[in-house]
Amino acid sequence: MSTRHTARVPQGTDRSFFGQPRVLANLFGVELWERFSFYGMQGILLIYLYFSVSDGGLGIDRGVAAGIVGAYGGSVYLSTILGAWFADRLFGAERTLFYSAVMVMAGHVALALLPGLVGVGVGLVLVALGSGGVKANATSLVGSLYGEHDERRDAGFSIFYMGINIGALVGPLLTGVLQKEWGFHFGFGLAALGMAFGLAQYARGRSRLPEETHHVPNPLPAGRLPRYAAAAVVVVALLVVLSVTGVITAGRLDDLVIGVTVVAAVALFSLMLLDRSVVGAERSRVFSMIPLFICSAVFWSLYQQQFTVVTIYADERLDRNLFGWEMPISWVQSINPVFIIALAGVFAALWTKLGDRAPGTPVKFGLSAVVMGLAFLAFLAMPSGPSSAPLLGLVAILLLFTVAELLISPVGLSVSTKLAPTKYRTQMVALFFLSVALGSAISGTLAGYYEPEDDTGFFLIVGGVSIVVGLLVLAARGPIQRLMAGVR
Repeated sequence: MSTRHTARVPQGTDRSFFGQPRVLANLFGVELWERFSFYGMQGILLIYLYFSVSDGGLGIDRGVAAGIVGAYGGSVYLSTILGAWFADRLFGAERTLFYSAVMVMAGHVALALLPGLVGVGVGLVLVALGSGGVKANATSLVGSLYGEHDERRDAGFSIFYMGINIGALVGPLLTGVLQKEWGFHFGFGLAALGMAFGLAQYARGRSRLPEETHHVPNPLPAGRLPRYAAAAVVVVALLVVLSVTGVITAGRLDDLVIGVTVVAAVALFSLMLLDRSVVGAERSRVFSMIPLFICSAVFWSLYQQQFTVVTIYADERLDRNLFGWEMPISWVQSINPVFIIALAGVFAALWTKLGDRAPGTPVKFGLSAVVMGLAFLAFLAMPSGPSSAPLLGLVAILLLFTVAELLISPVGLSVSTKLAPTKYRTQMVALFFLSVALGSAISGTLAGYYEPEDDTGFFLIVGGVSIVVGLLVLAARGPIQRLMAGVR
């Protein structure tokens, strides 16, 4: 990609976008529209799977449907490994992001146009693979805008995160209305249009990104490409055979994703730690990522239940009557983004103002797990019975979700770029997303144990475990901080 016609302002002095480099606006835009399509589709996905055929759904068992959604969510983040590998070894971060966005759009088109399980299978595979490439590389590209000690980094990631949540807010609102009034496929079609708009917006400004994002940092030797291609064909063939023979079923998808994610995480940690070029502070920082990874996985196993347990809760337990009109179920997915938009700037300003006095990353991670656990315990205070839980009560609980999210998600994205060995910049971001993949898949498994008629034990156990994990990380904050070797 030629950049010779584009004049660049040095990133350290460019403050033309809310005090941040101007090119952050371009990445902000593509991620906004990708999240619009992603969350717009995901807001209606679960109910599409378990609603009866007469209501426009597929009539799948609710527990199995929740497992599919969890497996799909985990697959999105699991595929960040592939997105990172393609960026580091074949195409570079910028081109991988572009091609991945095209794949996301194709997946939404498949969901909109192809009927039944065929559309679900083709669409979710394409969206999962494409979204993984977008997520890993968009984050890496944002990190490339800042020097290692640029104090604007966390604030920049928080602004970027606001763009994600503008899309996450509007997507479920609009797809939910279309689904309620005209049917599920119109909602999926709107998601496809949103991604097409985001892709067009990004294509106009690709050349403004830093020069190094157009390069391949660790090129794959040409002689190895056929071997990798053959291995990919074997894996795909094996998955097809296992599916046809019934070894892989819809009910087992979440367990499969959990297993693959654990293996991938262990392999990626081992790859970095066994690399002889990763020594000294870089090696220590990789070790520090292990407890952060575990804490993050626990957090996301609760947070991602917005798309499983909270959706079922909204369908069965929530009073959705608004002045005589029943709001779409998917609208509850837009409550959290409202709070993110309102609070992301506050958190960004807070971390910037505190500077070196801000809590370290281990403290933020530990607090996020504690707050997330408290949010689940708060469900116990809600009235029981069908359509009896007040909307304002759920809004208050999702406010706790938001506070916990802002303590870990933009901070986790930022710290993954700071802890990364030079040779594994994008793959360290993918490692953080693997913790999200693991948590997302676990959320689907946990949702299979949720019973709206008797949910006291569920909320008590799940919330309590998260609090314990958070307290353990807080207790170990000193040793973790030392392993981070100067990174906060």
